[in-house]
Amino acid sequence: MNEKTNADVAVLGPGAIGTTVAAALHEVGRTPLLCGRTPRDSLTLRDGDRLIVVPGPIRTDPARIARPVDLVFLAVKATQTAAAAQWLAALSGPETVVCVLQNGVEQLESVTPHCPRGRIVPAVVWFPAQAQSDGSVHLRGDARISLPDVAASRVVAKALQDTRCSVDLASNFKSLAWRKLLQNAVAGLMALTHRRSGMFGRPDISRLTLDYLRECLAVARAEGAELGDEVPQAILDKFQASPADMGTSILTDREAGRPLEWDIRNGVIARRGRAHGIPTPISDALAPLLAAASDGPG
Repeated sequence: MNEKTNADVAVLGPGAIGTTVAAALHEVGRTPLLCGRTPRDSLTLRDGDRLIVVPGPIRTDPARIARPVDLVFLAVKATQTAAAAQWLAALSGPETVVCVLQNGVEQLESVTPHCPRGRIVPAVVWFPAQAQSDGSVHLRGDARISLPDVAASRVVAKALQDTRCSVDLASNFKSLAWRKLLQNAVAGLMALTHRRSGMFGRPDISRLTLDYLRECLAVARAEGAELGDEVPQAILDKFQASPADMGTSILTDREAGRPLEWDIRNGVIARRGRAHGIPTPISDALAPLLAAASDGPG
């Protein structure tokens, strides 16, 4: 184990989000334990012209974890949570905080069955980080996460204190989570078209995006999110203001032929809409197309 490693903090899933958090911790001398499927000697984060190299190695065998840690950053995709169950069992004890750095509004429901001993904290990740072909990660904005204002979240905030990754403890966490879900839902259009943010400059795509966001907004409000009428336009404006070559994780997975997080990002809108009796015609069309793109057959 590297001498600087903070064995009390682990990053499980050293992809784009996990690498960013690991680099933030390493920069201030709190290098975490790195756990994943693929053995590597280090992780590399690129922020502008600066490279931050996080020393490994990446542990690949949960059976070799000697004891639970205090804090786990769970950064695997939601489609990989079940496969991470052995890691969660090895890393988590009754007092372990598991910060779920995943998309969606159902982190508690999806992670709890695979992590019965930890104290699970859902998070909203606001920063754009993209995996590169050479294995590095490109951070294209300030790193920030939002957490519910509960006691377990303070463990996360303390671990990330004075790092490049800021932490907001939010009393309106549900509203923030649903706002991010609306943003993620729209990104599904990029996976279907194999296009990046520049596509939102098309008038026909911008109209479809606004209609879809308004449909999602109705479901979010029925779920208790306090979001104003201006949110759909604000989200579209953000996509249109992004660099034309800006991608998203679901597009990266589509291009790589990996399973898509279509259900937690898009299917959830139709599912929750049906529960509230809210029509979701756009979701009803998009979710099956994304499901087929992800899972086949054909």
